[in-house]
Amino acid sequence: MSQVPQIKIPATYMRGGTSKGVFFSLNDLPIAAQVPGAARDKMLLRVIGSPDPYGKQIDGMGGATSSTSKTVILAKSSQPDHDVDYLFGQVSIESAFVDWSGNCGNLSAAVGSFAIYAGLVDPSRIPENGHCTVRIWQANINKTIIAHIPISQGAVQETGDFELDGVTFPAAEVQLEFLDPADEGEDGAGGSMFPTGNLVDDLEVPGVGRFKATMINAGIPTIFINAEELGYTGTELQEAINSDPAALKRFETIRAYGALKMGLIKTIEEAAKRQHTPKIAFIAQPKDYLSSSGKTVTADEVDLLVRALSMGKLHHAMMGTAAVAIGTAAAVPGSLVNLVAGGGERSAVRFGHPSGTLRVGAQAKQINGEWTVTKAMMSRSARILMEGWVRIPGDTF
Repeated sequence: MSQVPQIKIPATYMRGGTSKGVFFSLNDLPIAAQVPGAARDKMLLRVIGSPDPYGKQIDGMGGATSSTSKTVILAKSSQPDHDVDYLFGQVSIESAFVDWSGNCGNLSAAVGSFAIYAGLVDPSRIPENGHCTVRIWQANINKTIIAHIPISQGAVQETGDFELDGVTFPAAEVQLEFLDPADEGEDGAGGSMFPTGNLVDDLEVPGVGRFKATMINAGIPTIFINAEELGYTGTELQEAINSDPAALKRFETIRAYGALKMGLIKTIEEAAKRQHTPKIAFIAQPKDYLSSSGKTVTADEVDLLVRALSMGKLHHAMMGTAAVAIGTAAAVPGSLVNLVAGGGERSAVRFGHPSGTLRVGAQAKQINGEWTVTKAMMSRSARILMEGWVRIPGDTF
């Protein structure tokens, strides 16, 4: 049996929001992986430990959940007036593919910090104390993100007292602005924030049912359905959904037909190779519930309840990009999210998710009959967990 030595690649393991991922500088990657293609995908799959039929990613850096099976590649920006190009790869756990179809809003919170550490931000723009504004080009969806990174004594400040539900320990607050977040789609899947042209659609799903749905391209393409139409209350935690294979199959079928109606895929079969987008979420009016940490969330704390699925499983908190979609949809009078939140005009919304609550703001307006959003805002936190090298077998690609 031939023995192939391992190669090592400089990498940083970071938490951003309620996600974790392996961060790379583009120039540190093996030459073959510095360009998009099979070699890059094979490298990232091996780093994370996929595909793994056991679903555990024991032989890699992944954590066997959609929140921890993530990779990021950063480079000095090729775009005017930006500091860094940010490319996100969602690595499938059990299948051999990397989904490049959307952004990760949670890991966006870590991009600015990493960019400063990696020397991708001009040192003259980093204050001794205060905040450094890092201008990020999100290369998956061709959008701008502005990260306000706290700086103390000329270095990124990671510790602090900002608490984020879904993250055990407090850290420094990172404010994010997602500019013009309506997703036009890398494959030309509609330039409208509402790709069907409607705020609310009747979504017919063969063999499953007919549902009222708001389908929006903002932050990340997302399908919103009322919880009661699915037989839920909106207070469910992960176990209630993820332990039910029939429910997961039904959600995936609804997601696939929603993707088709949104123009993101041309055939239902394509949905299996596009697991990262669109997301599917169910929403409900406020109710008291016990979060996954044991903390009580009361109805008067939130405007609505939201539960979202990522990569086929109910998320333990809320994806950052889905939070942008929630905030944007809430700002548009007449969408399902807006109606469940109480209707009318609103510039911010606080919603309940399995781990607690989150507030997100959005600036939406109607121009010539078309809704558009200029900016969505939220706060997250980020921290370097480990830095050094990852190792993979030399014959990986």
